[in-house]
Amino acid sequence: MAIQYYRQSTVPTIFVHGWGSSARAEDKMARAAQRAGVTKTIVRANVDRQGKVSFDRNIPKGAINPIVEVNLADNKLSHYQDDYTAGYHHGGTYVRNVVNALEKRGNYPAFNFVGHSMGNLEIANYINDNAGHLPKINHLVAIAGHYNGLVGQSKAESTVSQEGKPTREDPCFKALLGLRQNFPRNTRVLNIYGNLDNGSNSDGDVPVSSAKSLKYLVANRARSYQELELHCKSAQHSRLHNNNHQVDQALINFLWAK
Repeated sequence: MAIQYYRQSTVPTIFVHGWGSSARAEDKMARAAQRAGVTKTIVRANVDRQGKVSFDRNIPKGAINPIVEVNLADNKLSHYQDDYTAGYHHGGTYVRNVVNALEKRGNYPAFNFVGHSMGNLEIANYINDNAGHLPKINHLVAIAGHYNGLVGQSKAESTVSQEGKPTREDPCFKALLGLRQNFPRNTRVLNIYGNLDNGSNSDGDVPVSSAKSLKYLVANRARSYQELELHCKSAQHSRLHNNNHQVDQALINFLWAK
């Protein structure tokens, strides 16, 4: 039945977790896709502090819709505590190394990316820093991305225009402005973020406006751009990736549904 509903492709989907987290944060979403019949293949890419990538198993040749869970040893960007703009740039090299390692192991036609929290900044910096040398990227799913900062940071509370441009720009956001010229045109984007509806206008960690600023960076070039705002308890920052049926279903439909 899965063949009837889902694309039968060898394109890998790479999940990148957030700050202080691990591949465990990705596993609930990956297993939901597996249960739905999207794929039978989930592998883990362990990235050590020097950026070396090792896989817990091989992706079988011809595997359908394989999922790659990135597991970062340097999950708090330990050398960049005073400069997260540089830290996210460095995190982008971890993403690049995973892609390069996969390309050495198989001839993949394209890649999908799914990020949560800090993982989004690392994916975005990877794309921005490697413009002109990127593989084809079919889909990008951003979950709780703090492109213009976190709750408690003054610029993060800035309002955004209808185009997503913040009234005040965080340094991390400014560092990604190159995406407006070099984001890949064939990539479809889904931006998922949360609003606790408790007056904070945030998921507890990421202001809605900060998440929505992704639109300004990529929507003018992306093949398509969609937003999904979740509400109340299921919209809490960590719950957006943890047994969240609405997120799981949105991912499955966006990435793999025919």
